[in-house]
Amino acid sequence: MEFKELKVNKTLPYDATLLRVNFSLPQLNEIAANISQESNVSGAHEVAWALKALTLTDLTTLAGDDTAANVRRLVTRACLPFEPQLLEHFIEPTLQTDIHCAAVCVYPARVGDAYKTLQQFGKLDDVSIAAVATGFPTGQYGLQTRLQEINYAILAGATEIDIVINRQLALGGDWEGVYNEVVLMRNACGQRAHLKTILAIGELGSMENVYKASMVCMLAGADFIKTSTGKEAVNATLPVGLVMIFAIQEFKRRTGTIVGLKPAGGVRTVRDAIAWMTLVKETLGLHWLQPELFRFGASGLLDDIEKVVRSGVAKLEKA
Repeated sequence: MEFKELKVNKTLPYDATLLRVNFSLPQLNEIAANISQESNVSGAHEVAWALKALTLTDLTTLAGDDTAANVRRLVTRACLPFEPQLLEHFIEPTLQTDIHCAAVCVYPARVGDAYKTLQQFGKLDDVSIAAVATGFPTGQYGLQTRLQEINYAILAGATEIDIVINRQLALGGDWEGVYNEVVLMRNACGQRAHLKTILAIGELGSMENVYKASMVCMLAGADFIKTSTGKEAVNATLPVGLVMIFAIQEFKRRTGTIVGLKPAGGVRTVRDAIAWMTLVKETLGLHWLQPELFRFGASGLLDDIEKVVRSGVAKLEKA
């Protein structure tokens, strides 16, 4: 298998001064609530936002009973979410080929199945293969085992690696230790794969820890910071997203490096997705709403996207 050299973020020296921060939780909740209220749309606008969310989605299956057949179905949905004639009166024919998910996200053992199916569809250059790795979801494995899993997934065809950080180090305040491990994971990916770092925000204990985890991962060379595994009690929430966005903004200001954001877990409806996209648009800017900088990690979101789009198209046809 030939590997393309990807443009990836570089590792920067550890800098503890970037970790100094304090947050007011009520203020974060208020800001997030105000932005969320701006996300109410309907009609053709809702269909457009739903299709935008589709193009930003990492369609995910991370179950113990995943099989080759399950992954084939997942990839088929990611590549061909709608029959072409459904949207032919609303989207230019030249844009129809852009209506697909950004990526599929699977366990390393299922990457080969995803690769074969994408190859059959001729979509390897359009839909990325993301693999969770480093002992997902807990990360409670030896470091060498976690690093080997990255290489295994890349050799199978993954071009994006979603790693989990070491929460034991984070909760103990050993942020340089977290940084050092993520640096090794960045090195394991090299230019063969983009690195997304899962913070597991529901297990970090405070908004300050979310910010610090975001910063050390970005210093270590992360291309994306991701909220959750989807397995924690608390996953992607707008206040947490706001904290991670503050970190992305400050990191860009201090280093000039641009890092993407991936909320995962709990984004189940088009309304949820629109609230997140509105949050990003109002803080990072509209240009951030592209697959290179923003993703949804979701297994059920596509179901609601399909429902909203089909219902919206039917109403527009009657109008």
